[in-house]
Amino acid sequence: MRVILLNEVEQGRPGQEIDVKPGYARNFLIPQGLAVVATDGNRKWFESQRKRIEAAAARDREAAAEVAAAIAGTRVEKQMKVGENDTLYGSVTASDIADMLAEKGIVVDRRKIVLDGGIKALGDHRVNINLHPEVVAELTVTVLPEE
Repeated sequence: MRVILLNEVEQGRPGQEIDVKPGYARNFLIPQGLAVVATDGNRKWFESQRKRIEAAAARDREAAAEVAAAIAGTRVEKQMKVGENDTLYGSVTASDIADMLAEKGIVVDRRKIVLDGGIKALGDHRVNINLHPEVVAELTVTVLPEE
């Protein structure tokens, strides 16, 4: 299915026409307002709205850059219960990291935090946060043993 992108997504930039699977377009892109079906009428509509849509995309990118600047150099600590060999009981999840950032006044959606299965070891861990397709912030998470 051919769609016109209205916002930045992994597949492209606003205004770009791309081919995607019909289910992805019907169930995600179109309901979320990220794209419209590529018809002659929608192409004309998009051209008339291009400046407004591009300005909104630029605002989103700037907002993500501001959050990334706030996160840059930030260090969060989490105390966890550990076993005999310094193995964690459980793991530090994206939700935990989002909550720790919220305590510092930085609001980040947990789904944007990139963790492969959570953090399961003591020490410092670098975590990427995909705030925008063009903006990635890096955060240091320190896992300490609970006393």
